[in-house]
Amino acid sequence: MSFFGKNIKKIRGVKGLSQQAFAELFGLKRATLGAYEEGRSEPKIETIIKIANYFSIIIDDLLTAELTVNQLLQFKGSLTLEVEKFEKEKMTDIPIITNKNQNDYIKYFDKPKFIKDLPVVSLPITTELELRAFTVNNLEMTSNENGVYPNDFVVGEKYPVKKLNSLKAENLMLVLVEEELVLRHATIEGKELVLKAAHKNIEDKKFLLSEVKELWLVKSTFLRRVPEFRNPFEDKLYFLEREFSKLKNK
Repeated sequence: MSFFGKNIKKIRGVKGLSQQAFAELFGLKRATLGAYEEGRSEPKIETIIKIANYFSIIIDDLLTAELTVNQLLQFKGSLTLEVEKFEKEKMTDIPIITNKNQNDYIKYFDKPKFIKDLPVVSLPITTELELRAFTVNNLEMTSNENGVYPNDFVVGEKYPVKKLNSLKAENLMLVLVEEELVLRHATIEGKELVLKAAHKNIEDKKFLLSEVKELWLVKSTFLRRVPEFRNPFEDKLYFLEREFSKLKNK
């Protein structure tokens, strides 16, 4: 007597298939499959070949020895244990504008096919809003070692151009204006959009509201470096304590 019946029963358990579902998969009746599993009947050679090929199992292994769960998991990647099933975390794919595709984005930002072909970053964000990621490529938004640096990236939500006049504060925004894509603090002055850099030596950029093609309000930043956790005030206090100690000793 072969081990066929025991092995297909174990395959069903690992795969999470009922007798009916497994039988239908190979054009068998449920009662026939039950007879195989209980050892009351032996299958035809074509049935053995079908099952072996489907699960990538050597026929000799299927018939001559009781397979282990580990063996079954190695035979086909789609086989999973019930206890190993888990709910996959939902991720949102966000199109990202990189240094390489930035010029093309400026030209084709309104072409759905182009946007669909952009590379993406996957983040655990659940939202119905349209998002866009952008790789920082300059030092305009740095100040005293703070801010975002080249190769950091930001994620912004689509902001309606028609609501530009409702901007009341200096929001960090990614702005597409004519032939330029700018990441700066944005504010409204009359009929102009003023884009301010964080770096003190860089002048403001000003554009007419009618020149603005697209806006993304930055909601998240991702740094490609380990941030500095040291408290500068603690350093200063420590320095003063040392100096006071020196004076006291004198």
